[in-house]
Amino acid sequence: MLGREWCNWSGSLRFTPREYATPEREEDVRALVDRARQTSTKLRPVGSGHSSSPLVRTDDVLVSLGGLPRSVRRHDDPNLATVCAGMPLGELGESLYEAGLAMDNLGDVDVQSIGGATATGTHGTGLRFGNLSTQVAGLRLVTGTGEALDICGQRNPELLPAARLSLGALGVVTELTLRLTPTYQLRRRNWCSSIAWTLDHLDQLQRQNRNMDFYWYPRTDTTQIRTLNRAGEEPEVIPSGEPRTMETGPSHRTIPRHRDLRFEEIEYAVPSEAFHACFTEIRRRVLERHRTGVAWRVLVRTIAPDDIWLSPAYDRATTTIACLQNNSLPHHEYFADVEAVFREHDGRPHWGKKHSLTAPDLRRVYPCFDSFRELRRRLDPDGVFLTPDLAQLLEDG
Repeated sequence: MLGREWCNWSGSLRFTPREYATPEREEDVRALVDRARQTSTKLRPVGSGHSSSPLVRTDDVLVSLGGLPRSVRRHDDPNLATVCAGMPLGELGESLYEAGLAMDNLGDVDVQSIGGATATGTHGTGLRFGNLSTQVAGLRLVTGTGEALDICGQRNPELLPAARLSLGALGVVTELTLRLTPTYQLRRRNWCSSIAWTLDHLDQLQRQNRNMDFYWYPRTDTTQIRTLNRAGEEPEVIPSGEPRTMETGPSHRTIPRHRDLRFEEIEYAVPSEAFHACFTEIRRRVLERHRTGVAWRVLVRTIAPDDIWLSPAYDRATTTIACLQNNSLPHHEYFADVEAVFREHDGRPHWGKKHSLTAPDLRRVYPCFDSFRELRRRLDPDGVFLTPDLAQLLEDG
């Protein structure tokens, strides 16, 4: 298909690829890669377009996996299932539910494809839960040479720490094998509280709730605290007063929220021990420098440590701070100011959101950065997937 202008969810990223490909089989993906090698053109896989970083931008061939067969394939292990990488999370949740299965955690929204969400480190919240990439037990990858690799605990296991979160830099992931759990119900409750109470009780709230996060609204001292728990596992510490909202349902319907308002976002993952100092400085700068221009909120979540090379939670307990701004309002000055604070506290940027870091900066905060780069060069020796944007992240310096 001839290229057409592609636009991401927030409207901040627009470009027109020469071709927009929608393969229907893995063989079609391999043929696209072979052609790209022969013609020295670039190929980039794309998900639902919910990210605002330029990972998918290309002048050449943009590849959507939405046309691959959408199914849930069970394994002998009842907690494993293989799914198409192009399957949207909302659709995937319903299909898994029909099979009696569920993901053990999800993010705020479910419009992303499972391939795009895991490739960029999309995450939810909870001290015991890693990002979505940690739920990947295996995958099938079409590399830059056109070879299809199975990567799991039994086949090419040494590639798994890189391939579970790869930015689309190692190749096109066509299938993912997920480690799942039987379906479960969650009770969601939202409270309004004060920023002082929230910070004073944050450690208890995080420990006592299965999932917990909070928003701070910069034009007030108000927070919104959100908790999700299984029935009978309610916490001891709760804000005063009745919840603003309360609902109970299957996890895949209860964790994500629908978003009508479009926004831009910068999010960094900082070591949990640095959270209070980092948040205090972010809050000070917002109040003193940006309060009149910031119309939306600051979101705080937690992620468990993992061993995935490019995961923002690699080898450390992590707290994330996300600064949001309506997409119709200026954000560059605000985001640049808070990014400086994140970097002072050893922060790692969310791969799918706004940030300004390049390869020399990223090498300093990712211990396995060079190992990932070496593997990328081996699996994609001709740079089929290495666009100028991706080269800035992985190769410059």
